Amino acid sequence: MTPQPEPRSSLNYLRTDGTRIVDRHGNEVLITGISWFGFETGTLAPHGIWVRPYGEILDQITEMGFNTIRLPWSNEVLDAKIKPQGIDPKYNPDLEGLTSLEIMDRIIVAAGQRGLKVILDRHRPSSDSQSKLWYSDEMSEEQWIADWLTLVRRYKDNDTVIGVDLHNEPAGDATWGTGDPKTDWRLAAERVGNAILDVNPYLLIVVEGIEKSEDDLGNVYDWYWMGGALQYARLFPIRLKVPNRLVYSAHDYGPGVYMQGWFRDPEFPKNLPGVWDQHWGYLQREGIAPVLLGEFGGRSVGDDLEGVWQRTLIKYLKDQRIGYLYWSLNGNSGDTGGLLLEDWKSVDRAKVQALATHQGRLIGNLQPTKVDAAAMPGPRPTTMRVVKLLQKDTNDQKWAKEVTPEVHVANKTLQPMPLDGLEARYWLTIEGGVSTGAVEPTVEVREVSVGYPEKVLGSQQARAVLVREAQLDQGTDPVYSIRITFASGTSVPPRDSLAVKLVVRRKDGNPFYQENDYSYREYHWQTEWERVALYRGDQVIWGKEPQTYYAEQRAKEEARRARASAGPRASVGR
Repeated sequence: MTPQPEPRSSLNYLRTDGTRIVDRHGNEVLITGISWFGFETGTLAPHGIWVRPYGEILDQITEMGFNTIRLPWSNEVLDAKIKPQGIDPKYNPDLEGLTSLEIMDRIIVAAGQRGLKVILDRHRPSSDSQSKLWYSDEMSEEQWIADWLTLVRRYKDNDTVIGVDLHNEPAGDATWGTGDPKTDWRLAAERVGNAILDVNPYLLIVVEGIEKSEDDLGNVYDWYWMGGALQYARLFPIRLKVPNRLVYSAHDYGPGVYMQGWFRDPEFPKNLPGVWDQHWGYLQREGIAPVLLGEFGGRSVGDDLEGVWQRTLIKYLKDQRIGYLYWSLNGNSGDTGGLLLEDWKSVDRAKVQALATHQGRLIGNLQPTKVDAAAMPGPRPTTMRVVKLLQKDTNDQKWAKEVTPEVHVANKTLQPMPLDGLEARYWLTIEGGVSTGAVEPTVEVREVSVGYPEKVLGSQQARAVLVREAQLDQGTDPVYSIRITFASGTSVPPRDSLAVKLVVRRKDGNPFYQENDYSYREYHWQTEWERVALYRGDQVIWGKEPQTYYAEQRAKEEARRARASAGPRASVGR
């Protein structure tokens, strides 16, 4: 692909120069910002504006020394039929009655007036959960591109919006450089990135990594953070039609999110720069392209394991002159905590002081109030599901005497949804059950609740039974499904979810090995997961039964072997 001549704008957009990011005069700038989430969640509006004016929150962001806001959004923001929630008109009277898109306008304009820059982050297709690929069975690639172009047109002449983070945390089946149009994230990023540059050639195109590195047969030899693995960018770089617009982005977290092997290394923390160099830092160190650390964060910056990791990473970013977008501002950020505390006013001073050792100046804007309100989305997709089953596992121990999964029935409609006739299933394995003569396990409903913040309903609205699935038994290990049904008259409010929290025990007191369980996943917040299922009668309306899932995995393995026999990976997708 032959790049076009680099366009220059009279506005204060940014561009790249080698591994530097520079302003319109060619002066180097350091992007050091914060993620303020909410537009991607069920509120479809930034969080915290239920207790404070959004202008006060923006003022506090500048006072803490940041120059950029990463603004996550889901595609539901562009659906005017879905009303935003979590806005107290006492604090934000000018937001009352606005659509989510109009609220986004107000936030961007107010941020720009304060000299802040904004990077828009397509975080999720829907407000329920992150998708591992840039498309899903609800949201096509064509819709993903069309929605990006709507936002790009809307803010085309506002130099507050300097960049687009194309899709948050590609993972799972996402590949890089394989040439497969269904999974190759590198090719998809080029398609949408070039379409965006056709509309606004001045934007930075921010491209995250993937989750893991595989050989040609699909064997994983390196498993990293979702969105963090950029090793293949050396062989298969992103190709954009406009030069000096590409910024690679990685996500990196500490042991408070997941205990990766390198945190147990005897050389910790001296080993960390090598881990970062291998996965994403080499792009900056070797002069290939600029890197922006798009997410990192944790609860501690002290002398514990997580604090040492976080302080070491900040120093690495400073030494390599790499910018960042910290996760997150929000006082309700569950696994990392926020820079604001739970009252949404008090500040975590230790974190702010640690980040202050590596911060860039305010960059400023020349036209921060421009919004093209005529740039509106077209018809919304008709493939959006009306009901989903989300999953959460609250016990992350491999061996556990109590298994405590949760299933959340999400109502995506604008009307109450009765649960009569629906059944949810979660599958688990009882180790050594037959050979040792173990007795049957027990299951009980601990609690049923609705919404966030949770409104506890009790435990009588749902019933759970264990059913042995003989055809799925793994050798001597019986497989059971937890089958959950709902009391007559139980319903889920509009655009809300009902949670059923369970506890499973063995009567002999022995532990379960959770990693054997088909439905288990170490996510501590409810999210879409294909290995739980929701039924209406005998028909699966959400998720995949084990038989179906494993058949699909065998088919994928055969396809990988066929691709591998066609030739080496390095010859594909150039």
